[in-house]
Amino acid sequence: MNEREPSAGAVQALAPAPIDLAAWARREHWAYYRERVPCSWSMTVELDVTGFVAALRASGRKTYIAQLWALATVVNRHEEFRMAVGDDGSPAIWPVLHPSFTVFNSRLETFAVLWAEYDPDFALFHERARSILEEHRSPTGLFPQGEPPANAFDVSSLPRTPFSALHIQTPGGVDHLLPIFTLGRHIERDDRTLLPLALQVNHAAVDGFHASRLLGDLQDMFADPGWLGPMG
Repeated sequence: MNEREPSAGAVQALAPAPIDLAAWARREHWAYYRERVPCSWSMTVELDVTGFVAALRASGRKTYIAQLWALATVVNRHEEFRMAVGDDGSPAIWPVLHPSFTVFNSRLETFAVLWAEYDPDFALFHERARSILEEHRSPTGLFPQGEPPANAFDVSSLPRTPFSALHIQTPGGVDHLLPIFTLGRHIERDDRTLLPLALQVNHAAVDGFHASRLLGDLQDMFADPGWLGPMG
């Protein structure tokens, strides 16, 4: 695979399933954006997280972990966000993606990349990710767990800075088909709490329609945060 190799001891990534090109409606789009105009594109939105933030305070859950789970949940709903490039250059779909995320060391002013195995049960994922973050609360290396598995998508956070646009340059990253998310600092406006969120995607995998659908799903999750539940 033209993806990151999983670290030793990591959850073994199941092989991505090849796409049947003859039956795939996007086969021409794939070829065009792989061969003629390789490109990625990005968009930044403000999501209303007013109810989500209130529910978090009542639940005792960790904000970052809840955001990670929500992102992983909507990503795993849609095949176009789980795409990989096979050894022969053909498109394939990972059966599941896990979130890979950054954590900051304020003393060194550096960040590290962690990852947690996704679980559709939020309570189980919260406990798993919380334990990982506690273990690596002051990381000194870039990959304290080893590099994330190949079927991990990237999430980073700028909790000190609200932003209205963000773009990541990925020269040579034409085979990186998985989405990249960046979370910003909450914005208080008109009695609402807004979350800046940047999404970067590869156009061979994701069109504007797909991104809009995923972001709509995410907004719905934040608007109805009953899935947070109380701390055990």
